[in-house]
Order: sequence, then structure tokens, then C-alpha cells
Amino acid sequence: MAQHQVNYASAGGLPVALTTVDKLLNWGRANSLWPMTYGLACCAIEMMATGASRFDFDRMGVIFRASPRQSDVLILAGTLSKKHAEFARRLYDQMPDPKWVISMGSCANTGGMFNTYATVQGVDRIVPVDIYLPGCAPRPETLQYAVMMLQKKINRQSGNMNNNPKQRFV
Repeated sequence: MAQHQVNYASAGGLPVALTTVDKLLNWGRANSLWPMTYGLACCAIEMMATGASRFDFDRMGVIFRASPRQSDVLILAGTLSKKHAEFARRLYDQMPDPKWVISMGSCANTGGMFNTYATVQGVDRIVPVDIYLPGCAPRPETLQYAVMMLQKKINRQSGNMNNNPKQRFV
């Protein structure tokens, strides 16, 4: 087996990697997502399975957090009732910027089969949603795929989050 040695001193110095600050910031943001879980119904079981050993979110740099002040992704999984909507919005407001939202399951996306006075017909009426996961209940692989799509979205964003205003709800 051939041994290759690189003599950096003869090549004029150490190796140099060039990038932009935006790419460096987005790489750090995308590869260390800390989602806050807000499991409301059966979709929460699938979300918990995603963090378990078989699907293992940790290998993607995703670590579940229980505090909104330490998380940057909100995963709303399940049927959001109007009674819970105020609390979901409060948790979203407590999260530091930049922040992203994943709506998990048909009930979170559109209210599902529960077209009643007590059910929010889509969490996008409460918080701005970045990724929608369809299904009842979506499989853990679907949530992993959604996180990978969110990572791609984060890598495409500008590093200055003031240039990426989200729709603000009052």
C-alpha cells in the first residue's frame, strides 16, 4: 500500500478551505437541529419512535428538547384543539430565532376528520409552518425525511435571518 505524505511547508503553507459565512452558519444550523416536541395525539407515538434506537435521530444531529428556549424546530404532532392553540403559539413565541415548524399528520395539517368547533383546521392558522407531513399517522421514516428536507431548506437560506421574514401572526 502506498503511503502518501503531504508536505504543507513545501506547498506554501497549510491547506485553506474557502467558504462564505452564510454557508458556514447554515451548515451549523442545519446539522444541529434541536426540535421541541409537542405531541398531541397518535402522531406523537411515531415522533417518539423516531427518537428511539431503531430510527435514531441523534445520528442526524437532531436531539429532542423539552424547553422552547433551547430548541429551534417545533414539531406539532397530532390534533390541535382550540384550547391548546394558545399554548402552542406561546411556545413558538418563546423559541429563539431562527425557528422552524413541522406540522406532523393529517390532523395537524388540516384538522383531519375532526371538522368540529373545537379543532383547529390546520396549525398554519396559529404558527407559520415550514414542512407539512401527510398521513395518519406518518411513519418515523417520513419524519426523518422531513428533517432532511428542512436541512436542505436551511442550507438554501441567507445567513442574515432578517432577509428571510416569515409571515407573522398576531
